Amino acid sequence: MKINVFDSENEVLEGLADYFVEVAEKSIEEHGQFSIALSGGNSPKKLYELLASKKYRGSVEWKKVHFFFGDERYVPHNSPQSNYLMAKKAILEPLDLSYRQIFPVNTSVSPEEAAARYANDITLYFAGVEPRFDLVLLGLGDNSHTASLFPHTPVLHDHSASVKAVYLEDQQVFRITMTAPLINKAHHIAYLVYGDGKAEAVHHVIEDRVDIENYPAQLIKPEDGDLQWFLDHGAAALLKKK
Repeated sequence: MKINVFDSENEVLEGLADYFVEVAEKSIEEHGQFSIALSGGNSPKKLYELLASKKYRGSVEWKKVHFFFGDERYVPHNSPQSNYLMAKKAILEPLDLSYRQIFPVNTSVSPEEAAARYANDITLYFAGVEPRFDLVLLGLGDNSHTASLFPHTPVLHDHSASVKAVYLEDQQVFRITMTAPLINKAHHIAYLVYGDGKAEAVHHVIEDRVDIENYPAQLIKPEDGDLQWFLDHGAAALLKKK
C-alpha cells in the first residue's frame, strides 16, 4: 500500500489523473486494452472532468478503454442519482466513446437480476479468464464504506468475486455493488479522498484495528495488485504514518 498526500484538492486530482494515465498506458501496452471500474460521487466527477479536459484527453488511447462501474444506485439511468449518468456527462460523452466501451448496470430489472446480469457481463468481457480489472477507482464515505460495501450489511461477508444487490435499511434503497473479493483481484486499486471531513474514516480504515462491520473499506486488500491512496493533508490529518 502506498499513501500519496498532496497539498490541495487540485493536486490530489492531478496526482490521480497522472496515475490513471500511467496505468492505462501500461495496460494497453501489455494486453491491448484497459479495463476500469469507476466510482460514483462528487470527487470522482471532478477527476473524470479533468481526464476529459484538454490537459489529459490526448494522453490515453481512449478507444482501447472499457468502462465498468464498481457500484450503482438502483435508479433509472436518467436519474440525477445515477453513477452512470454522472460519468456519462463528465467523461463518456465528452470523449465521444462508443457504447461498446461502456458497461452500465441494467437497473430496469429487479436488484437481484441487475446484479446477476452485471456479474455475467463481467464474466463475458473477460472471456473465460479470471476477471481482473486493470484499475478500480474507489471513494470513501464518512462511515468508512467504499463502493456500496456499507457497515453491517451481509455483502461484507460474501466471499464470491461477483456483483451483489445490497439493501440499505436506513435509507430504504437498493444498491448494486462489486464484492470485495472481486475488487481485490484488480491489478491496481486507487482511493480518491480529500477534505477534513474524511480524516476520521481514513484513520479507521488504514490504521485502526480490523473491524469490517464498522469499517468496511478495510476489506480492500488486493490479492496480487497495487493499492494506492490519493489524499490531501486534511484527509490524512489523523494518520500517524504518512
